Amino acid sequence: MDVPSGDVILTVSGTIDATNVDDTAQYDLEMLRALPAASISTTTIWTDGVLMFTGVPLASLLETLGSSGSTLRASAINDYTIEIPVDSLEAEAPILAYEMNGAPMHRRDKGPLWVIYPFDSDPKYRTSQVHSRAVWQLDRIEVVE
Repeated sequence: MDVPSGDVILTVSGTIDATNVDDTAQYDLEMLRALPAASISTTTIWTDGVLMFTGVPLASLLETLGSSGSTLRASAINDYTIEIPVDSLEAEAPILAYEMNGAPMHRRDKGPLWVIYPFDSDPKYRTSQVHSRAVWQLDRIEVVE
């Protein structure tokens, strides 16, 4: 993996094969934008109206890293941490959103990364458990066994 040239916005550690800084995979925004992207139009319980989110499908990111863990420990800048079972990930959901309505997300609008599910597409995404996994201001993921 290349080393980030911009500000690091995501650090992935744990049981991964691909690394670029010590035993971690660090990403700046441009590195994430270089990965295959998906978009989700949805409402959220934290915002008003339908918004378009664009980002990297979490399952795709893990595949790129050669992840072999069964659980993700996703943490935000404020140290909010939640576990996400790897077997709950789908090909296109959730995404690590880095854009909202075509613009980069900043800390004041829950960025630079926000774990987004297609909440409006299926009732299974509108549960307290899924809402708790929608980490905003995400900055690190630990892949654990």
